[in-house]
Amino acid sequence: MVWVPWSFGNRCHGGLFLAIPDPTMPPVLDPQRWGLTDDQLDQLGQRLFDCWDRYRDCFTTRTRDTSPLAHVYLQGLLLLPNERNYANIARRIVGPDDDGQALQNFMSDSPWHDDKVFARIQHDIAACADLRHGALILDESGDARAGDQSAGAARQYLGRLGKVDMGQVGVGLSYAHQGLWTLVDAELYLPREWFTPAYAERRTHLHIPAERTFATKGELGLQLIRQARARGLPFRVVVADAVYGRDSALRAALSGDGECYVMDVPCDYPVYLEPPTVGVPPPRPGQRGRPRTNPRVLSDASAVRVDSCLPQARWEYVRVRAGERGTIWREAWAVRVWTIDGSWQLHEEWLLIHREPGGVIHFSLSNLTATTPLEVLVRERCERYWVERTFQEEKSELGWDELVARKYRAWQHHAALTALALWMLMQIRRDCRLAPEAAAELAAELGVEKLPAISVANLRELLVAVMPLPRLTPQQARDLVIRQLNQRVRSTRSRLRRQQREDAEAEAVESS
Repeated sequence: MVWVPWSFGNRCHGGLFLAIPDPTMPPVLDPQRWGLTDDQLDQLGQRLFDCWDRYRDCFTTRTRDTSPLAHVYLQGLLLLPNERNYANIARRIVGPDDDGQALQNFMSDSPWHDDKVFARIQHDIAACADLRHGALILDESGDARAGDQSAGAARQYLGRLGKVDMGQVGVGLSYAHQGLWTLVDAELYLPREWFTPAYAERRTHLHIPAERTFATKGELGLQLIRQARARGLPFRVVVADAVYGRDSALRAALSGDGECYVMDVPCDYPVYLEPPTVGVPPPRPGQRGRPRTNPRVLSDASAVRVDSCLPQARWEYVRVRAGERGTIWREAWAVRVWTIDGSWQLHEEWLLIHREPGGVIHFSLSNLTATTPLEVLVRERCERYWVERTFQEEKSELGWDELVARKYRAWQHHAALTALALWMLMQIRRDCRLAPEAAAELAAELGVEKLPAISVANLRELLVAVMPLPRLTPQQARDLVIRQLNQRVRSTRSRLRRQQREDAEAEAVESS
């Protein structure tokens, strides 16, 4: 149908539109042709239960089985549109009489291990033959905080805000393959000042592990990558932005581990256009004193900024992939360069320069072989798009940024459960995929190159439809309001008592 303004003569009634058939558009299609069968729709609630049931032993401790609370929290993440805090989740999922204290204890204090959840997600991905050899994407996600009383909170760069501000930053590891993406590991970054004696009491109070020591974001990322490889996650390449790409020690460690990478670097990152000679200068004739021990560049080669290579770039158009907005192309050029890491080891790498349609230019370094085609370099670099989708989905659809987690365990537990919720939705998307022949036939009928995939928002709408949340009766709503008013009275009374105590102490000091 095409909607056109409905008018009489020369007068158009702006708010009224008339639908007329559009001969260029196909008729309404059967939902089953999109992979949404009635059986799949009816089983969505069971899918959520089965996913929780498979992971329920991850939420047990030595003395208690807290897995029912994990089921409640998963439902809250998937079914609530917003305000996914402990009290609201408990009230909407369990019942209006639940104040959320048990759920808060489960998330903030219960010693169940988030590592078990991430390890099982990675194991389940490895068990799917069609999901092997994906891209492992290292990135971070920061959220602003009102003060420094939350674990890891400090003034630091928050990419989401594009500035330095008070907040928490987590290092995340995502996995992407053939249009599916999910978070597979995460660790809260703790700035250096958090390991000073001034923070000792706060570290204990916020459940920061005693064995935890300061680690840079690059070191945390390397730990997560090595852990994923040890668990058997079958990734082919590591992709990261400039925060990690400029860390020469990280790139050197990945090369030493035999991992392939494509990582962005800043525009002023130094590279050599010809291999320099690196070593310890030999002693000069007649030199007195101790011999030199510090290595340096011995040849005449000098380092240049990566953006100084732009004038010699011979741009080529590279097809990245087919998308819902049409085919995605990038202008790109690559040249072999040499870099020196912090231990003065020389590395030969690709310098990839690629330009987006808006004119934004990115610089990347890669240790892929010298025979790697430009098309492969560009496509691997563009895998970073999926980590943006991962954090976007977890924040906009699953409430990643709605929980203000003060304690370290709360942050880690929340990250694990949002990852599990996203992984569950990705499994449903995978099961709803059409066979290649059916997808090609439908795309040809609709006149597009690629069919749009079911989004996370679409799946949440379906879940809410088959698992509707109960509405409060007028009496329940009234009782809830009364309880909240009483809670506010108690809080006010507590503050008044504290103020009176402080005033009395101040008077005692003045009188003495």
